Amino acid sequence: MSSYVKDLVAEIKAKNPAEPEFHQAVQEVAESLSIVLERHPEYRTSKILERIVEPERVIMFRVPWVDEQGEVHINRGYRIQMNSAIGPYKGGLRFHPSVTLGILKFLAFEQVFKNSLTTLPMGGAKGGSDFDPKGKSDLKIMRFCQAFMNELFRHIGSDTDVPAGDIGVGGREIGYLFGQYKKLRNEFTGVLTGKGLNWGGSLIRPEATGYGATYFASEMLATKGKTLEGKTCLVSGSGNVAQYTVEKINQLGGKVVTLSDSNGYIYDEEGIDEKRLAFVMELKNLRRGRISEYTEKYKKAVYTPVDPKLDYNPLWNHKAECAFPSATQNEINGKDAQNLLNNGVYAVAEGANMPTTLDGVKLFLDSKILYGPGKAANAGGVATSGLEMSQNSMRLPWTREEVDNRLRYIMKSIHKTCVDVAERFGTPGNYVNGANIGGFLKVADAMMDQGIV
Repeated sequence: MSSYVKDLVAEIKAKNPAEPEFHQAVQEVAESLSIVLERHPEYRTSKILERIVEPERVIMFRVPWVDEQGEVHINRGYRIQMNSAIGPYKGGLRFHPSVTLGILKFLAFEQVFKNSLTTLPMGGAKGGSDFDPKGKSDLKIMRFCQAFMNELFRHIGSDTDVPAGDIGVGGREIGYLFGQYKKLRNEFTGVLTGKGLNWGGSLIRPEATGYGATYFASEMLATKGKTLEGKTCLVSGSGNVAQYTVEKINQLGGKVVTLSDSNGYIYDEEGIDEKRLAFVMELKNLRRGRISEYTEKYKKAVYTPVDPKLDYNPLWNHKAECAFPSATQNEINGKDAQNLLNNGVYAVAEGANMPTTLDGVKLFLDSKILYGPGKAANAGGVATSGLEMSQNSMRLPWTREEVDNRLRYIMKSIHKTCVDVAERFGTPGNYVNGANIGGFLKVADAMMDQGIV
């Protein structure tokens, strides 16, 4: 790390105490950018990186709501509008008890680079609340979403900020949020993405992040003359991203043997085929059950509950060739990364945002495996959100095939950018540098053009 970057990271940590995830995200990007800042002193003179790490606007608000029993609840809502140099703010809303200002700042920061890589004109943002939708009735969730939108609506719009879903915010929540926005503003616009197909949504949007991560993995494997055909894959999570990662891996001839939720994980040596995946989708999307129920139906599968005493995740300690972390941030630590390498994994495509810790990333890079970081590998979700925005602007829906082809083309383009940029800056095969530098250059040049704002 250059002294300039070291000083910058130290300053970020001092100015933003108790935000370890944000510190981690900034450090990873800043380390990649050392070489760029050496070659382009104009970025240092204009303090581009210092401006990118500082959100343009942070909105924090109270969300009071009343449940069906008449009990009053108070949650906290956020929207971090990080950077709008290349387009309107764009990024998901997360409803989860773990949501804090620091978590959302890290996600918004990552989103700036991810959105830049998609080739679409979208800035970076993130938002959400510490509200937990798990186990709550539809009425409770509707009342919370309406109360949340009662404040958020002032700060968003189709040409200002277009939120989407994230953990805890699926089609149901987007519907309630959109309905309240429409009522408050008296307008029907493409202000949220992930909408229902009957009212402005896009085909392939639910599948996009999982499909995109799988397409990215296929592109990485192709550089070594390999495909997903016949490969054993480890997938974490069991939500939207994980489900459609499994679906696409199955379509491309691979075999997925793991899925998880916050309580534990299942290992099915026979593979989670189309029929078993349909059971998982029904379990998670309709019954909102726990992944442990999988073993009640498929007796040969093994369920392992979470053990907080362990300093590693046993899900990542199985023989495989490919891994798709698709649950949440920092789910792969240094020990997990070593276990993956020891068990023969040579391709990792991140479906979640920053699922690997800095020491895990270092191990992957030092071992020279195919490692696709989240801001590149999981950009398919926001890319298809961008395609939904385009369809809303034109008032025209595209066919499933057309959206899927555009998604595949975008993931191919992101992969090419990562490969070409990594090579141009002297680190061939390093997808982390390729993604960080490739995303940065477009935003930095736009900021240079627009002056000190």
